[in-house]
Amino acid sequence: MSVAAFRLLHAAWLLAGPARAFRDKKPDAGTRLSAALVRLGPAYIKLGQMLATRPDIVGEDMARALEHLQDRLPPFPDGQARAEIARAFGKPVEALFSSFGAALAAASIAQVHRAQTSDTPPVRVAVKILRPDVRAQFLRDLEALAFFARTAERFSSEARRLRFTALVATLAESVALELDLRMEAAAASELYERTRGEAEFRVPHIDWARTAQSVLTSEWIDGVSVRDRAAIAAAGRDPRQVAVLVMRSFLTQALRDGFFHADMHPGNLFIDGEGRLAAVDFGIMGRLDGEMRRFMAGTLAGFLQRDYMRVAQLHYDVAFVPPHHPIETFAQALRAIGEPIFGRGARDVSIARLLAQLFETTRRFDMQAQPQLMLLQKTMVVVEGVCRGLDPDFDIWEAARPVAEKWVHENMGPEAALNRAGETFGALGRLAQDLPQLVKNAENLSQMVSEGGVRLHPDTAAQIAAEQERRTRPWRAAVVIIACIIAALLFLLARHG
Repeated sequence: MSVAAFRLLHAAWLLAGPARAFRDKKPDAGTRLSAALVRLGPAYIKLGQMLATRPDIVGEDMARALEHLQDRLPPFPDGQARAEIARAFGKPVEALFSSFGAALAAASIAQVHRAQTSDTPPVRVAVKILRPDVRAQFLRDLEALAFFARTAERFSSEARRLRFTALVATLAESVALELDLRMEAAAASELYERTRGEAEFRVPHIDWARTAQSVLTSEWIDGVSVRDRAAIAAAGRDPRQVAVLVMRSFLTQALRDGFFHADMHPGNLFIDGEGRLAAVDFGIMGRLDGEMRRFMAGTLAGFLQRDYMRVAQLHYDVAFVPPHHPIETFAQALRAIGEPIFGRGARDVSIARLLAQLFETTRRFDMQAQPQLMLLQKTMVVVEGVCRGLDPDFDIWEAARPVAEKWVHENMGPEAALNRAGETFGALGRLAQDLPQLVKNAENLSQMVSEGGVRLHPDTAAQIAAEQERRTRPWRAAVVIIACIIAALLFLLARHG
């Protein structure tokens, strides 16, 4: 038996007991599951962190038992932390920090210490340090998951449809970035640049001089955790409005920038003294290309408008649904998902039942899993869980509506079409400026050939023809694009006139 197979069997054995306890509704089910996940290692703790945000799925008792996995795991010794800093920078802690406190928060990957820099004046900072041997532990877990994915796809068409191996590969890429704190620092810096003009969202500054592969130093943030609803209210903030802020901040990042915080559990979100939502821990970030952003925004807007045919068409446009399924039948299935939840409070909607229905629909219509959307979907589940913790009656649709509709208007409406048309005509204008030189070059080549000065081997001529065809293909496509844009503009102007 391979090591990966043995680790999977070991995990199954450890989780069997908590699963039975959960099924039988035993009061210690959450405690037993938490202990099993900690024994299994960081990859499994990540699963527990997500479940902790979904009491509507696993129950209040289970969620409370798993909450400590987010930032209250046992820390590794202070001496090891200091040794890691010395190894990373080649100098003792005292040369970098005028004070260095004990660990304040510890999670599956790293722990955080409060410190002050040795600068004048000193600056309060948070120092994040990777756990010893965490890379080796993650590697073992990922090898086991990859083995499971390959085996499942070999014997199960459902596993092939869900693209288990691609999903594990996406997870592995995410973990590789999370285990290099320089990459996390870069992600924080990028998110800071993208959101610096926002009045209600905050990203801490990075201290690059005190950041290395296993150590990250950033601005210290004082704030109230979003898990503490009472403290938020005591600070003069309405927890219901904070819930809306959390959801809209996430959607704005995903839609506007295609770059979003993908680990938004309560241990990573705070309300600072100015009432801003402050995020920390940027080890897991998600990216969406333009096509996926259009798909996501269009799907949200379509559901909000209860236009199920439009949502169905989006799925067919990006080839998520095989064409042999009638689009009308798929739209009917989407209506069966959407209609029962409109106009109902969050307390009256079973997310577990809704997820089961969504999964059944994807299977019925042979929809393959999309690795690019995996982090987005996972983050949406976590973010909604955070919002429900702040507001038990949270309405995800109403919170999402302004962000989705604004993005659709700015990027898929008439003005956006005009902007794209302008860019295309600008490119054609630059081509027109180059035409005299192109004509002159062609005349010179013609004269050289007519005078017998150039003789081409047939293979060379074929290569030149192929290269010319490749180079002119975008301009031929531009003509088609312009025609499509003009047609779209006429349609939109007629529709909105």
